[in-house]
Amino acid sequence: MTVAVEQENQMAEYGKEEKTILPSKYGCEILLEKTTLERAKDSSFPSDAYLIWYEDNDITNIDLVRGKRVCIFDMYYDKYGPGAVQKIDFGYGRVNPKLWGYQKPEKKRKGK
Repeated sequence: MTVAVEQENQMAEYGKEEKTILPSKYGCEILLEKTTLERAKDSSFPSDAYLIWYEDNDITNIDLVRGKRVCIFDMYYDKYGPGAVQKIDFGYGRVNPKLWGYQKPEKKRKGK
């Protein structure tokens, strides 16, 4: 009987854990999380980023996310449940997505 009680306790603890959603599993990248609209309006972000409005504990939050709209919706639906996603809109970024985050390689000095 003690084995059954241990299994019940383990199952109860497993149900209490918060769902950990990995954006990479959905093919998404979260650039800004729980931010303000003013901060998300920065044009230095890539042009393929989306703004998403969602509710978490009756508080409306805004995130800036890269990925396909369907994948973004699925990620937030799975994490916060039905009815949480309020709106998905285009971001204000103007940087080419291929060039965003690109750093020039350091030039090597020729030795004499």
